[in-house]
Amino acid sequence: MSGTDLGSLDAQTLAHLFASREASPLEAARAALERIERFNPDVNAYVHVDAEGAESAAKASARRWGQGKPLSPIDGVPVSLKDLTQVAGMPCREGSLTSSDAPCDTDAPPARMLREAGAVILGKTNTPEFGWKAVTDNRIFGATANPWDTRLTPGGSSGGAAAAAALNMGVLHQGGDSGGSIRIPAAFTGVFGFKPTYGWTPQWPPAKEPSLSHLGPLTRTVRDAVSMLNVIGRYDYRDPYATRGQPECWGVDLDKGLTGLRIGYSADLGYAKVDPQIAERVHEAAMRLEELGAEIVEVNPGFSSPLETFRKLWFTASLEQWSQTSQHQRTLLDPGMVANAREAEPWKAVELFRALADRAALTQRLEHFNQEYHLLMTPSVAVSPFEINQEVPPGSGMQDWEEWAPFSYPFNLSQQPAASVPCGFTNEGLPVGFQLAGGKFDDIRVLRACHAYMEAYPPRFPSVPNPAQYA
Repeated sequence: MSGTDLGSLDAQTLAHLFASREASPLEAARAALERIERFNPDVNAYVHVDAEGAESAAKASARRWGQGKPLSPIDGVPVSLKDLTQVAGMPCREGSLTSSDAPCDTDAPPARMLREAGAVILGKTNTPEFGWKAVTDNRIFGATANPWDTRLTPGGSSGGAAAAAALNMGVLHQGGDSGGSIRIPAAFTGVFGFKPTYGWTPQWPPAKEPSLSHLGPLTRTVRDAVSMLNVIGRYDYRDPYATRGQPECWGVDLDKGLTGLRIGYSADLGYAKVDPQIAERVHEAAMRLEELGAEIVEVNPGFSSPLETFRKLWFTASLEQWSQTSQHQRTLLDPGMVANAREAEPWKAVELFRALADRAALTQRLEHFNQEYHLLMTPSVAVSPFEINQEVPPGSGMQDWEEWAPFSYPFNLSQQPAASVPCGFTNEGLPVGFQLAGGKFDDIRVLRACHAYMEAYPPRFPSVPNPAQYA
């Protein structure tokens, strides 16, 4: 289509152009690949690109659109998958030197579903080793950089997907979230990230701690996230934790607005320390939601920090991963993950059992909260993006990523849906996000509220990576 940068468009616009024959899936795929070629050297979002496979899939999609027989509304739309997800014909390195570079012979559920919908799979995005931390660097592919300032981290563990979404290196990006790994990088890069209700987006093989892990989209718009969820949010028998009951259309209520929604707003959950600029931007967003028709009530949800509960599960998962490796492989692992594993070594079974009981109590408390409030609003992350190749902000005195991301993992423990919504920038020009969480299976309501805000206050995105390290 003359004069239009296909690489800058969303899924709905692309589908309209494909249907009207004003543009073809092949042109869209080549535009996405061209953006990857231009931007990826600066941000290292993609660790594997299959240009030949993408062009072949795009040509097949173009034939279907030409016949008026697309497989789905995202037929021909360029997509990426996180490098913890198996894609047939591509390696799945999981950010680890202990993995094989041999191509997988099987599609994991999201890859299968996207392929069957006709989406054009561009490649795999970067992640820390086995997704264990909330920044994105590893010993095999190096670090992913934040497009807003390439000296800084984009967060993690879906940092590659978030950076790709911010720069539209592809339109729909699959991430995974076991403690905030979709919402944290979404906040750090200024895109939309959504963690669905547990079990509604199937995965296989299981995650290292399968009861915490949710797959979901990172995109520039809520509608694009819905387009992806309408494909990957379907039952798959291979996932032993998968559940049924997904909405026929995840976006059925997108245009209903905020009237009638009662949102509990907590600036700190009663225990978190938040950067003042982030607190200010999120408070402004709360006032905007109120102006748009929601009822906003400042609340304390009434639970204490579940940090130790989460660590019992998370560090035990690292111990299990570590215990399955040989002595040589252990020398190749991320030292931070090994430290977590070794910390869990002396724990007793009864301690894990108690953590599970504490988890159940937290879930009960949050579900009770959602009987009085439709949604809970908090900051997405307590800090701004910080230096690359660091697990915590230098000089902060923190030891682990969970300390600067106190708002995300409670909703992995409760398995409830939660999203990060971009809501402006710090004085330094770094993105800020707020989180909206709902009761279990209230995904449609979360998406509806996020969409209302983003329609009224559209985010802006980097046109190119900011090469601040060269300044």
